[in-house]
Amino acid sequence: MTGERTPPETAGHRRRMRPWRLLPTPTGTPFTFAYAAVLVGTSLFVLFAEPGVVASALRGCSTDVAHLAHTPVFVLVASALWIDGGITSPFAIAFLVVLTALERRIGGRRTAGVFVLGHTVATLATEVPVGLSVMAGHLPESSLHRLDYGISFGVSASIGALAGLLTPRPRWAVLAVVGGMLVEDLVEFTDPMTSWGHLMALAIGVGTWPLVRRWRLAPGPSAA
Repeated sequence: MTGERTPPETAGHRRRMRPWRLLPTPTGTPFTFAYAAVLVGTSLFVLFAEPGVVASALRGCSTDVAHLAHTPVFVLVASALWIDGGITSPFAIAFLVVLTALERRIGGRRTAGVFVLGHTVATLATEVPVGLSVMAGHLPESSLHRLDYGISFGVSASIGALAGLLTPRPRWAVLAVVGGMLVEDLVEFTDPMTSWGHLMALAIGVGTWPLVRRWRLAPGPSAA
């Protein structure tokens, strides 16, 4: 019948399928949008500032053992303001898509909580053993100043959390693909501590499934 109106649920489904909803917006996903703007700024700084100044800034924000022992809160925050590999890295792209999707489902503050949880726990879980190994004489003291910064742990945790909100087939496909890539990085042994951190962060995200599912089913003011 001509002139028939589209059912509301169909129209809503079409809105959800619009490609631009994969990217953050100031009103729809304010946390991801603001965070992305900061990351763009620091990435431009890395590209155009003097190399010595960049190196000094990154060193000062590093979550190495020495910094964690003296200014843990500062470096845990500051280290997450930079992208290791720049704005074209896979984790930068994943940041935009994954955090946007997660924030649209559970809200900005809860998305920030998942990200911070993964970033913090995975960082401590990889750096504390380094400190203990140095104390035991298994690693040189230079390991206390290992350069460590970036968003990858938080993004990995967010991927794990978002997977729990997907239907079964996409959920296990995402975990299989991402988990396989992280395991491959670990096998290559290029940076085993960071690779272990990525896997731990992904597992941390999976561990938030009961919470993120409850938040999605019963959104409150914090999920707005």
